[in-house]
Amino acid sequence: MRAIPAFSALCIAAVFVPGSGWAEPETYRLSGLPPGEPLSIRAEPDPSAEQIGEIRGRALVFGCTNDTPSRTTWCRVRAGRVLGWARRRYLAPD
Repeated sequence: MRAIPAFSALCIAAVFVPGSGWAEPETYRLSGLPPGEPLSIRAEPDPSAEQIGEIRGRALVFGCTNDTPSRTTWCRVRAGRVLGWARRRYLAPD
């Protein structure tokens, strides 16, 4: 399980390094959830990872990947002061 923290550190570093391959942040909105239900922001790109926040409307998306333990697509997001991971399935470009 040591690979998960190393993977996260690498992803966090990539978000803040110019020219790292991550796109400029874009605004995305919630999509595909029942009205009023927030989207969890996780510490790692995995559904069992610690929930560190929620998206209730819009969030900045820095890039998405399906190179994750669950093989589902997750996006690096910022909502307010929280920076973490959210499922791409529930996000749509604004």
